Amino acid sequence: MLLAELVIRHSRRHMPTRRVALEGAYLPTSGPAHGAALLAAVVAAHLPGVDEEQRELLPRLLKEADGGLAIPRIAMRHRLQHDTHGLDRSSHRMFGEEGLLVVEIDVHGGPSPQVLGAVMAAASLPSSGRAVALGAVRRVIEGRWTGLAREVEVRTVWGRDQAPPPLAGVNDWRQGAPPEEEAWRGVAPDQRWAMEVLGLRSGMDIDRDDVNRRFRRLLREAHPDHGGAKTAAAGRIAELTEARAILLPLAPADVAAGG
Repeated sequence: MLLAELVIRHSRRHMPTRRVALEGAYLPTSGPAHGAALLAAVVAAHLPGVDEEQRELLPRLLKEADGGLAIPRIAMRHRLQHDTHGLDRSSHRMFGEEGLLVVEIDVHGGPSPQVLGAVMAAASLPSSGRAVALGAVRRVIEGRWTGLAREVEVRTVWGRDQAPPPLAGVNDWRQGAPPEEEAWRGVAPDQRWAMEVLGLRSGMDIDRDDVNRRFRRLLREAHPDHGGAKTAAAGRIAELTEARAILLPLAPADVAAGG
Protein backbone atom coordinates (compact mmCIF):
# COMPACT_ATOMS: atom_id res chain seq x y z
CA MET A 1 0.00 0.00 0.00
CA LEU A 2 1.38 3.38 -0.99
CA LEU A 3 1.76 5.69 2.01
CA ALA A 4 3.67 8.63 0.49
CA GLU A 5 5.28 9.49 -2.84
CA LEU A 6 7.44 12.25 -4.30
CA VAL A 7 8.19 12.47 -8.03
CA ILE A 8 10.85 15.01 -9.01
CA ARG A 9 11.78 15.99 -12.57
CA HIS A 10 15.27 17.33 -13.16
CA SER A 11 18.10 17.75 -15.64
CA ARG A 12 20.22 14.65 -16.05
CA ARG A 13 23.45 14.55 -14.08
CA HIS A 14 25.65 15.22 -17.11
CA MET A 15 23.56 17.99 -18.69
CA PRO A 16 24.87 21.55 -18.58
CA THR A 17 21.42 22.90 -17.62
CA ARG A 18 20.16 22.88 -14.02
CA ARG A 19 16.40 22.58 -13.91
CA VAL A 20 14.05 21.13 -11.30
CA ALA A 21 10.30 20.61 -11.43
CA LEU A 22 7.76 18.77 -9.33
CA GLU A 23 5.73 16.18 -11.23
CA GLY A 24 3.60 14.99 -8.35
CA ALA A 25 3.49 14.30 -4.64
CA TYR A 26 1.33 12.41 -2.16
CA LEU A 27 2.57 13.63 1.23
CA PRO A 28 0.22 13.03 4.20
CA THR A 29 1.29 15.14 7.19
CA SER A 30 -1.37 14.16 9.72
CA GLY A 31 -1.36 11.07 11.93
CA PRO A 32 1.92 9.18 11.36
CA ALA A 33 2.95 11.96 8.90
CA HIS A 34 4.38 9.52 6.38
CA GLY A 35 4.81 12.33 3.86
CA ALA A 36 7.02 14.38 6.19
CA ALA A 37 9.09 11.28 7.01
CA LEU A 38 9.61 10.56 3.30
CA LEU A 39 10.78 14.14 2.64
CA ALA A 40 13.21 13.93 5.55
CA ALA A 41 14.59 10.63 4.26
CA VAL A 42 15.07 12.02 0.75
CA VAL A 43 16.91 15.07 2.05
CA ALA A 44 19.05 13.03 4.45
CA ALA A 45 20.06 10.65 1.66
CA HIS A 46 21.11 13.41 -0.72
CA LEU A 47 22.33 16.25 1.50
CA PRO A 48 25.88 14.84 1.85
CA GLY A 49 26.28 15.15 -1.93
CA VAL A 50 25.27 18.83 -2.07
CA ASP A 51 28.29 21.09 -2.29
CA GLU A 52 28.99 23.40 0.64
CA GLU A 53 28.20 26.62 -1.21
CA GLN A 54 24.74 25.39 -2.18
CA ARG A 55 24.11 23.96 1.27
CA GLU A 56 24.69 27.38 2.83
CA LEU A 57 21.77 28.70 0.77
CA LEU A 58 19.29 26.17 2.15
CA PRO A 59 18.27 27.96 5.39
CA ARG A 60 17.24 31.04 3.44
CA LEU A 61 15.29 28.93 0.94
CA LEU A 62 13.48 27.15 3.76
CA LYS A 63 12.55 30.45 5.35
CA GLU A 64 11.06 31.63 2.06
CA ALA A 65 9.29 28.28 1.66
CA ASP A 66 7.39 28.87 4.92
CA GLY A 67 5.12 31.18 2.92
CA GLY A 68 5.14 29.03 -0.22
CA LEU A 69 7.53 29.34 -3.15
CA ALA A 70 6.80 31.39 -6.26
CA ILE A 71 7.67 29.34 -9.34
CA PRO A 72 9.59 29.83 -11.65
CA ARG A 73 12.60 31.06 -9.70
CA ILE A 74 16.30 30.44 -9.21
CA ALA A 75 17.44 28.59 -6.08
CA MET A 76 20.85 27.07 -5.30
CA ARG A 77 21.94 27.87 -8.87
CA HIS A 78 19.03 25.79 -10.25
CA ARG A 79 15.93 26.96 -12.10
CA LEU A 80 12.77 25.81 -10.34
CA GLN A 81 9.96 25.52 -12.87
CA HIS A 82 6.64 23.87 -13.70
CA ASP A 83 7.55 22.57 -17.17
CA THR A 84 8.72 18.94 -17.04
CA HIS A 85 9.41 18.39 -20.76
CA GLY A 86 12.72 16.72 -21.45
CA LEU A 87 13.56 16.26 -17.78
CA ASP A 88 14.69 13.07 -16.08
CA ARG A 89 12.49 11.56 -13.35
CA SER A 90 13.32 10.49 -9.79
CA SER A 91 10.60 8.76 -7.78
CA HIS A 92 10.74 8.31 -4.00
CA ARG A 93 8.13 6.28 -2.12
CA MET A 94 7.03 5.00 1.26
CA PHE A 95 4.80 1.95 1.24
CA GLY A 96 3.65 -1.03 3.22
CA GLU A 97 4.89 -4.43 2.08
CA GLU A 98 3.59 -7.54 3.88
CA GLY A 99 3.46 -5.74 7.20
CA LEU A 100 6.83 -4.03 6.65
CA LEU A 101 7.20 -0.26 6.30
CA VAL A 102 9.54 0.50 3.38
CA VAL A 103 11.13 3.75 2.22
CA GLU A 104 12.41 3.57 -1.34
CA ILE A 105 14.82 6.33 -2.41
CA ASP A 106 15.82 6.87 -6.04
CA VAL A 107 19.51 7.85 -6.12
CA HIS A 108 20.28 7.94 -9.85
CA GLY A 109 19.80 11.72 -10.11
CA GLY A 110 22.00 14.49 -8.80
CA PRO A 111 21.71 15.29 -5.08
CA SER A 112 20.83 19.01 -5.27
CA PRO A 113 17.68 18.51 -7.41
CA GLN A 114 16.37 15.94 -4.93
CA VAL A 115 16.80 18.30 -1.98
CA LEU A 116 15.25 21.15 -3.96
CA GLY A 117 12.38 18.93 -5.07
CA ALA A 118 11.66 17.99 -1.45
CA VAL A 119 11.56 21.66 -0.45
CA MET A 120 9.32 22.49 -3.42
CA ALA A 121 6.94 19.67 -2.48
CA ALA A 122 6.77 20.78 1.16
CA ALA A 123 6.19 24.40 0.13
CA SER A 124 3.31 23.36 -2.16
CA LEU A 125 1.29 21.88 0.73
CA PRO A 126 -1.48 23.75 2.56
CA SER A 127 -0.15 25.90 5.42
CA SER A 128 -0.68 23.37 8.23
CA GLY A 129 0.86 20.49 6.31
CA ARG A 130 3.60 22.77 4.99
CA ALA A 131 4.74 23.57 8.52
CA VAL A 132 5.01 19.87 9.40
CA ALA A 133 6.84 18.94 6.17
CA LEU A 134 9.26 21.87 6.27
CA GLY A 135 9.90 21.18 9.95
CA ALA A 136 11.03 17.66 9.05
CA VAL A 137 13.29 18.95 6.27
CA ARG A 138 14.69 21.68 8.52
CA ARG A 139 15.64 19.16 11.22
CA VAL A 140 17.68 17.20 8.68
CA ILE A 141 19.48 20.27 7.38
CA GLU A 142 20.23 21.50 10.90
CA GLY A 143 21.51 18.08 11.97
CA ARG A 144 18.67 17.50 14.45
CA TRP A 145 16.99 14.61 12.64
CA THR A 146 17.24 11.32 14.54
CA GLY A 147 16.47 9.16 11.52
CA LEU A 148 13.62 6.82 10.65
CA ALA A 149 12.20 4.31 13.12
CA ARG A 150 14.21 1.11 13.47
CA GLU A 151 11.40 -0.97 12.01
CA VAL A 152 11.49 0.97 8.72
CA GLU A 153 13.47 -0.64 5.90
CA VAL A 154 15.26 1.79 3.60
CA ARG A 155 16.03 0.78 0.02
CA THR A 156 17.81 2.67 -2.71
CA VAL A 157 17.01 2.25 -6.41
CA TRP A 158 18.64 3.43 -9.62
CA GLY A 159 15.36 4.27 -11.33
CA ARG A 160 12.48 1.80 -11.18
CA ASP A 161 14.32 -1.09 -12.84
CA GLN A 162 17.40 -1.65 -10.67
CA ALA A 163 17.53 -2.04 -6.90
CA PRO A 164 20.73 -2.51 -4.90
CA PRO A 165 20.51 -4.50 -1.63
CA PRO A 166 18.55 -2.79 1.17
CA LEU A 167 20.50 -0.47 3.46
CA ALA A 168 20.43 -0.58 7.25
CA GLY A 169 19.36 3.06 7.46
CA VAL A 170 19.20 6.18 5.37
CA ASN A 171 22.23 7.72 7.10
CA ASP A 172 24.33 4.81 5.79
CA TRP A 173 23.65 5.80 2.18
CA ARG A 174 26.69 6.21 -0.02
CA GLN A 175 26.53 6.83 -3.71
CA GLY A 176 28.16 4.30 -5.98
CA ALA A 177 28.09 3.98 -9.75
CA PRO A 178 25.55 1.78 -11.56
CA PRO A 179 26.81 -0.39 -14.45
CA GLU A 180 25.57 2.01 -17.12
CA GLU A 181 27.58 4.81 -15.52
CA GLU A 182 30.80 2.82 -15.85
CA ALA A 183 30.33 2.73 -19.62
CA TRP A 184 30.47 6.54 -19.70
CA ARG A 185 33.59 6.83 -17.55
CA GLY A 186 36.05 9.32 -19.07
CA VAL A 187 33.43 11.02 -21.28
CA ALA A 188 33.03 14.75 -20.61
CA PRO A 189 29.60 15.68 -19.17
CA ASP A 190 28.67 17.97 -22.08
CA GLN A 191 29.69 15.34 -24.63
CA ARG A 192 27.67 12.66 -22.88
CA TRP A 193 24.62 14.90 -22.66
CA ALA A 194 24.90 15.74 -26.37
CA MET A 195 25.35 12.09 -27.35
CA GLU A 196 22.28 11.01 -25.39
CA VAL A 197 20.18 13.85 -26.79
CA LEU A 198 20.95 12.59 -30.31
CA GLY A 199 20.54 8.93 -29.35
CA LEU A 200 24.21 7.92 -29.35
CA ARG A 201 25.18 5.24 -26.85
CA SER A 202 28.41 5.09 -24.90
CA GLY A 203 31.31 3.81 -27.00
CA MET A 204 29.77 4.83 -30.34
CA ASP A 205 31.94 6.78 -32.77
CA ILE A 206 31.07 10.41 -33.39
CA ASP A 207 30.65 10.68 -37.14
CA ARG A 208 29.73 14.00 -38.74
CA ASP A 209 27.27 12.51 -41.23
CA ASP A 210 25.63 10.37 -38.54
CA VAL A 211 25.30 13.35 -36.19
CA ASN A 212 23.68 15.44 -38.93
CA ARG A 213 21.28 12.63 -39.91
CA ARG A 214 20.20 12.14 -36.33
CA PHE A 215 19.82 15.89 -35.85
CA ARG A 216 17.61 16.28 -38.94
CA ARG A 217 15.43 13.29 -38.03
CA LEU A 218 14.88 14.40 -34.43
CA LEU A 219 14.31 17.96 -35.56
CA ARG A 220 11.49 16.81 -37.84
CA GLU A 221 9.96 14.78 -35.01
CA ALA A 222 10.09 17.77 -32.66
CA HIS A 223 8.36 20.11 -35.10
CA PRO A 224 4.63 20.66 -34.40
CA ASP A 225 3.83 19.90 -38.03
CA HIS A 226 5.07 16.35 -37.43
CA GLY A 227 3.35 15.75 -34.12
CA GLY A 228 5.69 17.54 -31.72
CA ALA A 229 4.10 19.39 -28.83
CA LYS A 230 3.80 23.09 -29.64
CA THR A 231 4.61 24.21 -26.10
CA ALA A 232 7.81 22.12 -25.98
CA ALA A 233 9.02 22.46 -29.59
CA ALA A 234 11.22 25.51 -29.06
CA GLY A 235 13.03 23.98 -26.09
CA ARG A 236 13.54 20.65 -27.86
CA ILE A 237 14.86 22.33 -31.01
CA ALA A 238 17.29 24.41 -28.95
CA GLU A 239 18.43 21.26 -27.15
CA LEU A 240 19.05 19.41 -30.41
CA THR A 241 20.88 22.36 -31.91
CA GLU A 242 23.16 22.66 -28.89
CA ALA A 243 23.88 18.92 -28.90
CA ARG A 244 24.83 19.01 -32.57
CA ALA A 245 27.12 22.02 -32.00
CA ILE A 246 28.92 20.14 -29.21
CA LEU A 247 29.45 16.94 -31.18
CA LEU A 248 30.43 18.15 -34.64
CA PRO A 249 33.85 19.54 -33.55
CA LEU A 250 34.57 16.13 -31.99
CA ALA A 251 34.21 14.30 -35.30
CA PRO A 252 37.60 13.02 -36.61
CA ALA A 253 39.23 15.47 -38.99
CA ASP A 254 39.41 13.03 -41.90
CA VAL A 255 35.72 12.15 -41.50
CA ALA A 256 34.81 15.84 -41.25
CA ALA A 257 36.77 16.63 -44.39
CA GLY A 258 35.04 13.87 -46.29
CA GLY A 259 31.58 15.02 -45.17
